[in-house]
Amino acid sequence: MPTRKAAGILLYRFTGGVLEVLVGHMGGPFWARRDAGAWSIPKGESLPGEELLDVARREFAEEMGSPVPAGELLELGELRTSSSKLVTIWAVQGDLDATATRSNTFQLEWPPRSGRVQEYPEIDRSAWLPVEQAREKLVKGQAPFLDRLLAALAAHPGR
Repeated sequence: MPTRKAAGILLYRFTGGVLEVLVGHMGGPFWARRDAGAWSIPKGESLPGEELLDVARREFAEEMGSPVPAGELLELGELRTSSSKLVTIWAVQGDLDATATRSNTFQLEWPPRSGRVQEYPEIDRSAWLPVEQAREKLVKGQAPFLDRLLAALAAHPGR
């Protein structure tokens, strides 16, 4: 079975000298009452033959309800998640109104085996968080991308 791939965009900004990242709380009943470990970088799976950067841009727009702001992209590389998916993330400096997030939706039978199919947003809310707070809230497999962002910014001051 081929390796599943996903790609996303980590938007960052500086507010009063503090580095913040835009992350989204995952939607649906499984995540509804969770906070720590229930947030994600906007990302999604690629289809066969799709360019990963195109996937990253599409998924950001679908999950945040806004296109990726223009800016220099920093490739943060790829990581293998616990589900064996390869995730590639780019970072870009920009700003968006986190309260204006309007995510696409998915359908899920809920409660399980009830026969009731309901629709949920992929991202039910987003927030700008300082890096250390984002580290606590992100799903565990995505936290290393924060370290990669810090390293990339330290290597190129002024970005």
